[in-house]
Amino acid sequence: MLLATVIILWGVNWPVMKLGLADIPPMTFALSRMVLGALCMFGVAAARGGIRLPDRHDLPIVITVGLLQMAAFLGLVTVALQFVPAGRSSILAYTTALWVVPGAAILLGERLGGRKLVGFLLGMAGVAVMFNPAAFDWTDRNVLIGNGLLMLAAILWAAQIIQVRGHVWHASPLQLAPWQFTVAAVALLPVAIVMESGESIDWTGQLAAVLFYNGPIATAFAFWAVVTVNRALPAITTSLGTLGVPVTGVIASTVMLGEPVTPTNLTGLALIVGGLAWLALGDRKASRAR
Repeated sequence: MLLATVIILWGVNWPVMKLGLADIPPMTFALSRMVLGALCMFGVAAARGGIRLPDRHDLPIVITVGLLQMAAFLGLVTVALQFVPAGRSSILAYTTALWVVPGAAILLGERLGGRKLVGFLLGMAGVAVMFNPAAFDWTDRNVLIGNGLLMLAAILWAAQIIQVRGHVWHASPLQLAPWQFTVAAVALLPVAIVMESGESIDWTGQLAAVLFYNGPIATAFAFWAVVTVNRALPAITTSLGTLGVPVTGVIASTVMLGEPVTPTNLTGLALIVGGLAWLALGDRKASRAR
């Protein structure tokens, strides 16, 4: 039930973020989400026995998660949402696991077996479909920027995942989370000031609801929920379950924003999700073999 809740919360958040951008500049939005997430997670840490400074051995993971997975990924995605429909954005952002495959093979020496290769090629075929000239306007500068930022965000998150695989943890993810959110907020603050100093925030009831949903719910609660799910369920179950996020994102964007469900999005989504599922199954087979 908790995994299903996370899938729904994160999927629905794509159109929710799109709505929020009508009232708040993108980098300020991303900064607000990290500040709210940090405050909530510091509260959780205090309630669970106290706030502790990270061990020096965990500092690399605090910094890279904060900079890449949180600040860079969220900042790039939020800016991209100005130019790209929410449903399409959710699909492209979740290509992250595809980029982990060649990175892990090159940097960590992981074997690229037959199953993984098939999954990777399926997923890349889905990416190719999403960018086919018949359905993608290669002459529109904003479209190119938005889609490019989404792909860059996915690649940066993949780089962070590869780094995590080689890290020996000295504290739990929940103990480190408040500090990772803090690193992200500190990194986003000067960017928001420089890029959006002359822009205003329209404090509406919609924006208040969006910030409440994004901070305590889609960020802090969902982070805790994912950690809990990872501890309770097999990794393959979690990996396959999270593939429901872009599917939910497309459906929610259609319902909430009236975005059309195009053949390109459906085909690309099917190939990418199918490829990621095949990769996850390949990981399960490799684990059993070991």
